Amino acid sequence: MSRRDTCSAASRRPLAVAIAAALAVALSVFLATPVGAETARLVTHLAKGRPAVPALTTHAWASDGTPAVGALFATSRSGGLAGHFCSAAVVDSPAGDLVITAAHCMTGRAAGQVVFVPGYASGRAPYGASTVTQVIVAPQWASSADPGDDVAFLQVSQPKTGVAIQRVTGAERLGISQPPAQVVVVTGYPGDRDTPVSCRNYARLFSSTQLVFRCGGFTSGTSGSPLLADVDPGTRLGTLIGVIGGYQQGGLTDAVSYAARLGATAAALYRDAVRWG
Repeated sequence: MSRRDTCSAASRRPLAVAIAAALAVALSVFLATPVGAETARLVTHLAKGRPAVPALTTHAWASDGTPAVGALFATSRSGGLAGHFCSAAVVDSPAGDLVITAAHCMTGRAAGQVVFVPGYASGRAPYGASTVTQVIVAPQWASSADPGDDVAFLQVSQPKTGVAIQRVTGAERLGISQPPAQVVVVTGYPGDRDTPVSCRNYARLFSSTQLVFRCGGFTSGTSGSPLLADVDPGTRLGTLIGVIGGYQQGGLTDAVSYAARLGATAAALYRDAVRWG
């Protein structure tokens, strides 16, 4: 009998069981980490026959945008569109007429002087243009511009059609007090370009009211961009956990962006916006 045959099958069985148990423990530990959880989501996603999601990135790519995310434009004296200055997103609401952005985007701007263009790209407005009819900000922001309250809800209407914007574009789910360290997709409109950019990376906790998102290319004009978790590749809609803004009004460099984390104040503000709608 050769040496390799000296261990019987029965004697090898306990070793195999021990190895399998150790691997199971290691796998459970890995899946409990943010990277492991993201890996599990990707495997499940592919197993269902869906297209692969983008890899994590550290610099924004030129994007074709998404229907529910768009640019905020100032209006000219003639009533036409002037330049775009911030980004915003449609959020789910009973009336289907609410958009979210950073509160600082609306400083010095009144309802009727701002237009939201979802899916804007290269001068085209594929889903129409909606006029802002009401601006809802938290009293704390109005009195002290607290970075933790840098969120605004905008009621919008499409005068030409009268159709609620959500029926046209779909809407992001509002995610209140969501856990940090989630992978998010962020799409926004830099002020110096006519097309959106997107990035996919982790949003981590910066403070109790702020998230931090590290991705180059988010320059002036991307304030108000939504941080979307659990994005469906088919609809490109997700759970909105914050908007670029807050600390340093979103950041002093294009590589690091801060976002007001949606919490109790944002939830109360949303209820007010729905009630006034």
